[in-house]
Amino acid sequence: MTEKLSPGAMVAPAAARNRDPILAVLRDVLPARGVVLEIASGSGEHAVHFAQALPEIIWQPSDADAAALASIRAYRDVYGASNLLPPLRIDARDPPWPVDKIDAVLSINMIHIAPWNACEGLFLGASQVLRKGGKLILYGPFNIDGRFTAQSNEAFDASLKARDASWGIRDLADVEACAARNGLRLVSKVEMPANNLTVVFTRKPGD
Repeated sequence: MTEKLSPGAMVAPAAARNRDPILAVLRDVLPARGVVLEIASGSGEHAVHFAQALPEIIWQPSDADAAALASIRAYRDVYGASNLLPPLRIDARDPPWPVDKIDAVLSINMIHIAPWNACEGLFLGASQVLRKGGKLILYGPFNIDGRFTAQSNEAFDASLKARDASWGIRDLADVEACAARNGLRLVSKVEMPANNLTVVFTRKPGD
C-alpha cells in the first residue's frame, strides 16, 4: 500500500495488524451514519482503512505533528475516499478543538505515549464536541486494578518510561475517573489481540 505514495508517507507496522480487529468493534459501536473525529491519526493508515470500509461515516483525521499531517495527506491523496476529510492540526492537550458537534471521537494508541494531560485534554475536548449520546473510543493497552495484564505490557511500560517518564500504560480506573469528571461513562470494554483493549465511553444524555 506504499508504492504510489509520496516520500512523506509513514508506515506504522502495528496499523496493519490491528486495523481489522478495531474495525470490527467500530462496526458495532458507531452509528450507521455520522461524523467521526480521529485524534492522533499518526501515519493516516487507519483513517484511510476505516473511511474505505465505512463509506457512510465522514472521517476527520487529525494530529499535532507536522510530519504526521503530511503522511495523512499523502495517504489521502492516493487512497482517500470522498468521506475522508483533509487532516486538521489538533493537539489533544489543547481543547477546544476546531470541529462542530460530532458523533464519535476515536483515539488509537495515544494516551500511553503522551503525558497524562493528553488524556485529560482528550476527555475534555470530547465532552465539548460530542453530541449527547456520542462516543469516545480508545484502543491500546490498559492496566486493570493497578496491575499489568501481561508481562509484555509490563516490559512495554518500562520501555515507554525509559523514553519519557511522563509516558506509560494507564490504569483503566484512572481513565474512567477522568471520563466521569467530563460527563462521560464507560459502556463497553472489548478484549483485543496482543493484550490490548478497546474501551467505549458515551456522553451522558443529561450533560
